[in-house]
Amino acid sequence: MAKKIKKNKDNTASDKGLIEFEGEITNVLPNQTFKVKLENGHEIVAYTNGKLRQFKIRMILGDKVRVEISPYDLSKGRITYRL
Repeated sequence: MAKKIKKNKDNTASDKGLIEFEGEITNVLPNQTFKVKLENGHEIVAYTNGKLRQFKIRMILGDKVRVEISPYDLSKGRITYRL
């Protein structure tokens, strides 16, 4: 009988086809939504990741964050980490 080989489930942003940037929160909007100015000068609207909401990680104006952006809509993103 053949053994099943377990694969690592380390899904990174590059595996999912997402683009990662670092940026700074410039404006706080309702429902844990933020305007983020990226390191390349673009400004996007980003919402918080599920784990950040679950553990109530607070973000304020001026915080540095890591953002994932879908290549299909470059004006919206998801905050995945507070730096």
